This record gives sequence, structure tokens and C-alpha cells, in this order.
Amino acid sequence: MLPRLLLGPHRLLLAAPLPRRRRRLACRAMSSAATPAPAQRRPLRGVVFDMDGTLTVPVIDFPAMYREVLGGDAAYAAARAAGGGSVDILHCIESWAPDQQRRAYEVIARFEREGLDRLQIMPGASELCGFLDAKLIRRGLITRNVKEAVDLFHQRFGMMFVPALSREFRPYKPDPAPLLHICSTWNIPPHEVIMVGDSLKDDVVCGKRAGAFTCLLDETGRYGPHDSLPEDVKPDFKVSSLTEVFSMLEEHFDLAPMSAESRI
Repeated sequence: MLPRLLLGPHRLLLAAPLPRRRRRLACRAMSSAATPAPAQRRPLRGVVFDMDGTLTVPVIDFPAMYREVLGGDAAYAAARAAGGGSVDILHCIESWAPDQQRRAYEVIARFEREGLDRLQIMPGASELCGFLDAKLIRRGLITRNVKEAVDLFHQRFGMMFVPALSREFRPYKPDPAPLLHICSTWNIPPHEVIMVGDSLKDDVVCGKRAGAFTCLLDETGRYGPHDSLPEDVKPDFKVSSLTEVFSMLEEHFDLAPMSAESRI
């Protein structure tokens, strides 16, 4: 019996069967149309890291530092309340008198020197850097620590980040200026760069303001689920270790080497 095609409520049309080859081609075309195209991965040409708490294990007792700089528990509590639960100590002391600033920076420098004595590489950092090097992906660093700490990090662990910007570069994070400076130095647009760090207010905000991708390293889960984060500080990605960055990059980005025109 020949198949019938219904054209209207009272009209029928007899349709001749398609030749076998045409039927196979038609089925193939229908199958292709029904299968969604894979999502296009975005190009990634550079990764910029925070240092303390990201490339290195956290060793500085920041609450103790803040209490000493600010003058005790009450002042520290007031600063935390004013900052929505966090303290930007460098911003706090910018408006102080020169003598107060000098004493504050001396306290900060002492805590940072003590931290240098216990400096440890973050698990997975060396392997991640080797992975990026193999892909010819640029590596940069932005920290609010001093240049001395960056130099020691390079010397002790034998890995170089270029550029590596310390707090001597102004303005510092969360201003996007240091990240934009690195992108300009690399001749790579920010939308082909990702900022990786452990601070929402410094690293993620810096990356978002610059127009880069952002990845939050949250080892302890202190920030809660990714979906619960406010939109203005929500990173594009959230990981609990640097080893998770490997799969995140390979899954979401095109890691093809840079063209010769983009290299410096």
C-alpha cells in the first residue's frame, strides 16, 4: 500500500516512495539536523595568577596583622563592618598621616617577612605551570605583596611569571589597571585571558573589571556554592584546588598556541 500524505481535511495525495539512495541521504540529513552542534570553546592565550593563597600556601596571619595595624580588636571590628566583612588594609591606611602610614607599613612588612620564612608552593602549582608552558600559554602574576616576596618566590621555586606585578605597581587590585597592563604587554585582549585567585574582592573583581575571565580558588569552601555568590563578584569558574584548573581550562577553552603576531 502506498503512503498517503494529508494536505487538508478532505484532500489526500499519493506519494511515490523515494529511491533507496535518496532515502539514506534524507535520513542522514535529518539525523545531522537533530544533533546539536558542540559549544564553541573560547580562545585562551594567557593566565594571570594571584600569589598569596593561590600559588603559595597561606601562611600570613592577616587578622593579627590587621589588628596590630589598626590598633586593636575594636578598630579591626569596625573596619570589618565598614568593609562588609572584609578589610582592605592598604586602602584603609592610604588616607592616614605620613607618620601613621610609615608605622603601618612597617608592621605589614614585618608580617610579610615572617611569612617569607615559611613560604610554601601550593599543591598543583608547578604541574599547572608546566601544562601552560606546554600549550605556549602566557603566565603572569599580580599580588598586593611586595616585590621582595615575588623575587623570593621566583628564586625558591624556579618558576617565572612575566610580568609579575607587586603592590609597588599602582593602582593595585581590585583596580583593573595591573591586569590591563599585563594584557597590553602581552598584546592579548582581556577576553582571551583568565584571572585565577583566592579573593573575591581583589582577584575576581579585578578580572571582571578588566573584562577577563575569572576563576576563584576556594580550598575550604568559605565562599559557599558558586550559585550563591552575588552577581557583581560571581566568578566564571570556581575550583577547590589548582589541579581542578587543568580540566576546567581544557573543557571550556581553546588552548591552541598563539599566532606569531601575538607573541612578544
